Amino acid sequence: MNALIDPRQAKVFRFVRCTYAQGEAQLVYAFDDGPELVERIGFPDAPALPPERESAFAAALRLLHLIAGVSYYKAGIPQEIMVEGAPLDADLARFMDTVYAHGLAEFAYRNAVDLRGKIRFPHAAVSAGSAPVLHLARRTLVPIGGGKDSLVSVEMLKSVDEPMTAVWVGDSALIAACAQRTGLPTLNLKRRLAPELFEYNRLGAHNGHIPVTAINSAILICAAILYGFDAIAFSNEASASVATLEYDGQPVNHQWSKSLDFERLLREYTKSHIAADLDYFSLLRPWSELAVTRAFARSTRYDEVFSSCNRNFRIRGEKPADRWCGQCPKCHFVFLALAPFVAKPRLLAIFGRNLLDDAELASGFDALLEYREHKPFECVGEGRESRAAMQALAQRAEWREDALIARFVEEIAPQLDRAGLDLAPLLAPSSQHFLPFRLQGLLHAHG
Repeated sequence: MNALIDPRQAKVFRFVRCTYAQGEAQLVYAFDDGPELVERIGFPDAPALPPERESAFAAALRLLHLIAGVSYYKAGIPQEIMVEGAPLDADLARFMDTVYAHGLAEFAYRNAVDLRGKIRFPHAAVSAGSAPVLHLARRTLVPIGGGKDSLVSVEMLKSVDEPMTAVWVGDSALIAACAQRTGLPTLNLKRRLAPELFEYNRLGAHNGHIPVTAINSAILICAAILYGFDAIAFSNEASASVATLEYDGQPVNHQWSKSLDFERLLREYTKSHIAADLDYFSLLRPWSELAVTRAFARSTRYDEVFSSCNRNFRIRGEKPADRWCGQCPKCHFVFLALAPFVAKPRLLAIFGRNLLDDAELASGFDALLEYREHKPFECVGEGRESRAAMQALAQRAEWREDALIARFVEEIAPQLDRAGLDLAPLLAPSSQHFLPFRLQGLLHAHG
């Protein structure tokens, strides 16, 4: 890369403009005076935007422009952030400071980059005014991720006849298969990153984890206003709020944009600055990962289509031959979390092998247990959940002879506080959530 376009040498990262026309949003960025980086978001068969929603959609599109910029900003981390066009108000600038600082905490940790003092979104003494009431239709967008969580949400909402549409962002055939299996109306939104970003990465630009759920959430806020939905129900559980580790006095949470803190910030900003009657919440927030797997285990409907394997979900790459690689932390955790609630033959049929009877996988499961190291930088449950699941399996004849369960009993369990190995407390719902009143009964009906 020459100095003109090398993002690592840039002085300024620019939010150039965002536009929408005929079902496509264009989000434009640049480093210094380098080439424009254009990301495209597709809204298929988009209806005409009613005049009374135009200001709300413009506010949502600007929020999306700012949040999605994290994919490009992190390539260079210039000292200055410049937002062209109308200035930001203090609330929006403060929100963006928080999203970038926490959303890039893992990126900074793993790349040994200090972001303190660098992330400062400019703002002016302007007032954004209050968000309008849009009188949106009583129906819900349910994001589908291909894994167990969103499918649990779908079945819970079906039980109360919630009007809803299964929605996903991107081209994953695996997610599309899950969405189709729900039997719901579907909406597949498109996202095309600026191609220059891949070239920057190939030539050595900074790269790493970004808050993808924050970006998808902003896309769905635009979609809710455009298509007319009054709620967005994600499926993030309680353990997403727990930091992966602490470094230099700062929490580093791989799942920060799935956390309760992010949910609170986004729903408050949406209701106060975008659309007063658009609700954003996580249906599974009161539950642990184990409570979610217990609910998932009650039905075999999705056994043949769901996958949580991270190797199957890449921006670029061919469709995997198998839904479960058996090697990544997500495969390990989902297998372990399902095992206390799913009959062993069914679980082995889903994964095609017994991951708990493979001694070579010991280090991977040790990380889930937080035994001698922190948990993986993946969307997995807390160490105490993995330890409780292991302990539960150790009590069962069909599991206790398997290599990793036997190792747990002999080597690891004697070092643990047995009071912390009980499953029951981890299955009780938490009171920390933003579920609308009409849905709160689902916690007990499906718990």
